[in-house]
Amino acid sequence: MINNFIACCMCCGLTAAMASCSADSYAPDPDRGWATTTEYFTPTDDAGFNTYYKPAIGRLGDPMPFYDQKAGDFKVLYLQEYDNNGACYHPFWAVTTKDGATYQSLGEIIPTGSSTAQQDASLGTGCAVYNEEDGLYYVYYTGYNVLLPNREVVMRATSPDFKTWTKDNSWALKGADYGYSATDFRDPQVFKADDGLWHMVISSKLKFAEFKSEDLRNWEHVASFPMIWDRMLECPDIFKMGDWWYMVYSEAYRAPWSRKVKYMMAPTLDALKACFSNPGANWPKDGREGVLDSRAFYAGKTASNGTDRYIWGWCPYRVGSTVDERNINVGADNEPAWSGAMVCHKVIQHADGTLSLGAVPAMAAKYNREQPVAVMAQKGYDEGRLTGDSAYVLFSRLGTCNHIAFKVTTSNNWDKFGISFVRSTDPQYYYTMVVNPEGENTRKVNFEQEGYILQTVWDEEAKQNKEVKAYGKGFIEGIDGYSFQRPENNVYNIDIYTDNSVLVMYINDLCAYTQRIYGIQKNCWSINNYGGTVTISDVKISQQ
Repeated sequence: MINNFIACCMCCGLTAAMASCSADSYAPDPDRGWATTTEYFTPTDDAGFNTYYKPAIGRLGDPMPFYDQKAGDFKVLYLQEYDNNGACYHPFWAVTTKDGATYQSLGEIIPTGSSTAQQDASLGTGCAVYNEEDGLYYVYYTGYNVLLPNREVVMRATSPDFKTWTKDNSWALKGADYGYSATDFRDPQVFKADDGLWHMVISSKLKFAEFKSEDLRNWEHVASFPMIWDRMLECPDIFKMGDWWYMVYSEAYRAPWSRKVKYMMAPTLDALKACFSNPGANWPKDGREGVLDSRAFYAGKTASNGTDRYIWGWCPYRVGSTVDERNINVGADNEPAWSGAMVCHKVIQHADGTLSLGAVPAMAAKYNREQPVAVMAQKGYDEGRLTGDSAYVLFSRLGTCNHIAFKVTTSNNWDKFGISFVRSTDPQYYYTMVVNPEGENTRKVNFEQEGYILQTVWDEEAKQNKEVKAYGKGFIEGIDGYSFQRPENNVYNIDIYTDNSVLVMYINDLCAYTQRIYGIQKNCWSINNYGGTVTISDVKISQQ
């Protein structure tokens, strides 16, 4: 009864979110003057997100995608998070999608154990596969119970139709039985290798465990292979794409520059497993140590329909009593908030085998209602050019779900520009993604809090209150991007997709930058220059 109620609430919330994204309630209103004003507005996120999926109740963690060849769609399982989880938490829920841009909830798939004495009192990340030989779906998952000697073990459940699931409570893989950690033995990933066998890779303390099977039921321990240095690598995903083998993983190291989704690549599976023996020598030759996105995209795992491969991860929510507190509370000194909304990218394989992330093709088709673009304010802006430090052009208010597309051409190899959101003509902080020169031929996206607010302070000498400007913090540690190559022609083709407070920016199919910025919707935005001259062209705004 409780689960049915939650499922109904989720469906209602998703319907409401879709309605709000397809017809924004803030549309120009003569009583409010939306089309002609630039004052700051405080919006709130919808309960459910439409494009970057979030359940209407609670949040989403650790997506586990697979392509269901039987049904012809992607199914994405995830850990369902509530504000008050209780003693048993993180049941598997799931959504289905054809294109990575629109989702339908399937409700709860695998429940938690009913007692804290059971091994799977709480569930952890796993994977799903379909076995044509016996016509069954298999879900391998982490059974977690801090009260038991084996805190984490690998368990499984099966289903003939992806609706009715049976847990195999008589079977489990326990790390301690094979010389692995009893407390860190999680995130099983199953795939088929060139030998025609099923292989399972499991994250353990400082190393991966590998098992193999002919039938997905009887598993034989193969060996272990190392992780990188002293870091725990979570959510491993191994796959072959073209002539290369890849491992995508999430580095659980707490340093803000490290806790990101990354990948390794090699021409064979054996060579891939040896990559971490000498990681510095084996990093992908992409100039960024295999980093795929910012710190606001975590637990990324992939699935392919045989033509395209996509990756799903989660974008964390932020905590704070105000919009400004939440936007800079990115967890620079410790773990960011766990769980949030689901983000999907397309995996792009380049000629040399290296990977980057780009927009899911269906996104542009979904955001298909072109909107008028008006210049609301400017400084140093003339005929498409921004000249001089602190030059900017402020554009009209955005909707709830937006596709922003434009082109920036820099005048030299050192020009610096940025894109700001939650910007107004009031004294107010705003939030900027700065495309920053890290050298003549490299760029990196930095996140900055700019602008100022007016604060009243006591002037002891004058014996009266006075107003002073409290400037933004500038660079926010812990949410910057990774280095990428400056385009040879200095032309940056930029696409930005937003859904409520979740935002993803793509640059030239080389850089993907996911971020959470509260207050985007119903506020103005700007393109800025920080010295030199940049030219802006082809600015378009589309909504759902």
